[in-house]
Amino acid sequence: MSIEIRIDDLTGAQTRALVAHHHAQMHADSPPESTHALDIDALRAPEITLWSAWIGGEVAGIAALRQIDASRGELKSFRTAEAHLGRGVARALLRRIITEAETLGLDSLWLETGSGDAFDPARSLYSSEGFVECEAFPPYRPDPLSTFMTRAV
Repeated sequence: MSIEIRIDDLTGAQTRALVAHHHAQMHADSPPESTHALDIDALRAPEITLWSAWIGGEVAGIAALRQIDASRGELKSFRTAEAHLGRGVARALLRRIITEAETLGLDSLWLETGSGDAFDPARSLYSSEGFVECEAFPPYRPDPLSTFMTRAV
């Protein structure tokens, strides 16, 4: 199994469908004030780069990097397609973003994820790649439904 990761311009139907599914799922799992998922239009902002992972011609996952400023980046919109769970897609995307952060000369990466049981796999993945829990960072506020994490690059 080979995972191909590429920058995605969000024009392809498969990627758009996975972004829409991610956005809908985040809104279904959390109240509006605790949902920070970006829709397709928001993911097209100039400070955001989105990658898609592909296996055998199918989109297997997505992940984005938002450059906060010259030294910090934020992970956004991590989602593995259900058919590809457990195949290393999220880890491959995360490592690709870490490499990009190094290339950009960023000092640190930051993220917000859920604090509920459904987000255990995500928090475990992030921890295994060097992320540690931290306080909320702008523009977020402390929220019992959110976990905030960071790591040096």
